[in-house]
Amino acid sequence: MSASAAPTRFAFASVTALFFGWGFVCANNDPLIAAARRVFGLGYTEALLTQIASFVAFFLLSLPAAAMLARFGAMRTILAGLAVMAGGCLTMQGMGRLPDFAVVLAAIFVLASGVTLLQVAANPLAAALGPPERSHYRLTLAHSFNALGVVCGVHFGARFVLAGAVFHSPEPIRSAAERSAGIAAMMQAYLVMALLVAGLAVLAIAARRAIAAAAMPEPPAAGGAFAALRSRWALRGALGIALYVGAEVTIGSTLILYLSQAHTLGLPLDVAGAWVANLYWGGALVGRFVGSWLLRFVPAPRLLLLAGLAAAALCLASLALPGRSGAWCLLAVGLCNSIMFPTIFALTLERSRAPAAATSGLLVLAVGPGAALPLIAGGVADTAGLGWAFAVPALAYLYVAGFAWAARRPPISSG
Repeated sequence: MSASAAPTRFAFASVTALFFGWGFVCANNDPLIAAARRVFGLGYTEALLTQIASFVAFFLLSLPAAAMLARFGAMRTILAGLAVMAGGCLTMQGMGRLPDFAVVLAAIFVLASGVTLLQVAANPLAAALGPPERSHYRLTLAHSFNALGVVCGVHFGARFVLAGAVFHSPEPIRSAAERSAGIAAMMQAYLVMALLVAGLAVLAIAARRAIAAAAMPEPPAAGGAFAALRSRWALRGALGIALYVGAEVTIGSTLILYLSQAHTLGLPLDVAGAWVANLYWGGALVGRFVGSWLLRFVPAPRLLLLAGLAAAALCLASLALPGRSGAWCLLAVGLCNSIMFPTIFALTLERSRAPAAATSGLLVLAVGPGAALPLIAGGVADTAGLGWAFAVPALAYLYVAGFAWAARRPPISSG
C-alpha cells in the first residue's frame, strides 16, 4: 500500500463505520413502530407518524446541512451530526417523566436531524475517495455496511424492545404495569444507541486528519445549497430517492405487523421482527455486497433497471398471492432494494451540473417528501386492509426503473 493511499483507505473505512452506525440506529424505527402501536394504542396511520417525523427532519435540514458542508467541510459536519444523533437518543429518555407518544416523535425528529447531517457529508465523501470510474462501487460498498447496520439494528430492536412478554400480542396494552414495562424497554434501547453514537464520534475524531486529507473541497459555486434546483438530473434523482426511500420504509415499517397476522404467517411480534431483520433487511445486506461486486462489471443503470422492475413485480405479486406466498414476495423485495439508494445517488452525482455538496443536500432532502408514501400506505391499510398498502411502493419502484432507463446513456453536460 502506498503512503498516499493509506490515509484514503483509512478515511473510507472510518466513513463506512458511520454508514453502519446510522443504519443501526434508524433501523430501530421498525420495531419502535410495532412497540409504540401497542403501548399507546395507535392505528396504522398514527404509528407511521414515527417515520413521518424522520422524513420531516430530512426535508427541513438537508439544504442547511449542504450549506454547512460547503462552508465548514466534511469533518465538522460529521461531528455535528453525531452530536445531534446522541441528543435524539437522550431525548427518548424523556418518556420516563412524560410517557407520551409525542416524546417519541420529538426524539425521532432530533435523531433524524443528526442522520441528515451525516448523510449529506458522508455520501459524496464515500463516492469521492478513489478513482471516479469506481464511485458506484465505493458508494454501494459503503451502503453494504449501512445494510449490515440495519440488520443488526432490527435484531437489536426485536431482542431488546419486542422480546418481552408485554409484546407477545399485537393487541393494545390495557394495564398500566405493562405500559410502563414497554416504555422502559424503549428507553433502555435508545440509551444503548446513544453509547454507540458516542463511540462513532470517538472514531471520527481519531480519523479526522485522514478524512480531512482525503476530502477534496469544491470551490464555492453560484447558488450555494440551492444550485441543484437548476439541474434536471439532480431533480430527477431527488424524485427517485424520495420514491425509493418511501417504498422501502413503507414495506419495512409494516412488514412486522403483516407477518404477525393470522392469514399470513401468524408470528409473534418479536419473531416477526427477527424475520424482517434476517430476510428483508438481510436481503438488502447480501444484495449490496453482491451488487458492489457486480457494479465492477455491469453498467449501473442496467442493474438499477432490473432491481426496480423486480421490486415492483414482487409488490404486485403480494396482492395477487395473499397469505404465505405474498409474505415471501414482500420479504424478497429487500434483495431488490439493495443497490437502489447508492446507485441513484452516484448516477445523479455524475450527471448533475451542480456542485456535489448542493446535489447531495438535495438528494438527502428528497428523503423528506418520501414520507408521503408510508402515510398514504397507512391510510390504505386502515381503509382497505394492510395487504393493499403494498400497491403504493409498487408504483414507486416503477419510477425507479424509469430513472434507470433514462440514465442508460453516459453522462453529458446537459444538466
